[in-house]
Amino acid sequence: MTLEDLGWNEAFEREFTPFHEKGWVPARLIRDNKISYGALLLDGKKFDEQEVIMSGKVYHDAETDAELPAVGDWVALELGGDAEETMIRARLKRQTCLSRKAAGSSAEEQVIAANVSVVVVVTDAGADFSPRRLERYFAVIGRSGAKAVVMVNKADLFTPAENEEAAAAIRALNADADVHITSVEKRKGLKVLKEYLKPGVSMAFIGSSGVGKSAMINYVLGDEFQWTGEVNEITGKGRHTTTARELMVLRKGGIVIDNPGIKEVQMWTDETTLRERFADIEALAAQCQFHDCKHGTDAGCEIRSAVEKGTLDAERYRGYLKLDEEIEKLRKRRKKRQMTVERRSKRDHKIKARNRSDRADLDRELKPRSH
Repeated sequence: MTLEDLGWNEAFEREFTPFHEKGWVPARLIRDNKISYGALLLDGKKFDEQEVIMSGKVYHDAETDAELPAVGDWVALELGGDAEETMIRARLKRQTCLSRKAAGSSAEEQVIAANVSVVVVVTDAGADFSPRRLERYFAVIGRSGAKAVVMVNKADLFTPAENEEAAAAIRALNADADVHITSVEKRKGLKVLKEYLKPGVSMAFIGSSGVGKSAMINYVLGDEFQWTGEVNEITGKGRHTTTARELMVLRKGGIVIDNPGIKEVQMWTDETTLRERFADIEALAAQCQFHDCKHGTDAGCEIRSAVEKGTLDAERYRGYLKLDEEIEKLRKRRKKRQMTVERRSKRDHKIKARNRSDRADLDRELKPRSH
């Protein structure tokens, strides 16, 4: 096994050069334990899993929670001795980052997984199928820089026509996404995952609870790759059930990152990504009679005309408007948060300056006078 099997590459190696000089070693985070992290590092020709903690500098240097180490990150470790903790001394720059807005009304980014090459969305042709939610997934994946793959699972529960209709609808939403019809129950269509699981390639799985995501991962880990019987050859653990984000290395090549069922996909993206995902709507908007068209009752609105003619799906357009509204709200919240942070920084700076001035005055008063 090599670091390249974990996703290491020349760019990470160049960035790590000054850390080598400090005697630190590279490792990839495979688990976030809230207080500590699980990390994989190379020990000779095999991987060693260690529990590590974050240094105070890494914590304080992070301006937001999203800048803290996360599952999938490469970090620089200072190895501890017999009575010392192994410390994360630095986090390497992420080459891709799959994230969403944290749940609730905050303006915080929540990192789902770092340095992911392929994101597999698991859905089905039934109750879970939602074009609007898939559009959200595609927007988030598009911003991350990863490749989107969709598995229309549970094919055995639906007719071939229903499965093909769902797959065609997904392809219409994102022509760049690979869409496959699968059945974990019948072991059909899953071998296609081998085409993506190459050595060093990290694949994240996302999807609602109950669509067969964990069963699909157990198939990949168990029947095809890494597992022998009921025990994982690297970690010694039993079969996989999702409770937290976790990175798993496959013996025959590839890395799998699972995530708990995502109940909501709040946007963490920007206007540019939105326009790319809805290029058809943006093209129509460019043809409106007036450049400031509100796409409502304005005369010469090409978008309204397309909806009325049936050439633009009304639900897709409403989904676009909703995402656009969410992004605008997020932008305002982020701006407000930035202003708050800047005000606090200025206040703290003034307090420190005043304290330094007070100390200087006191030192002058206490200084013995020469006669």
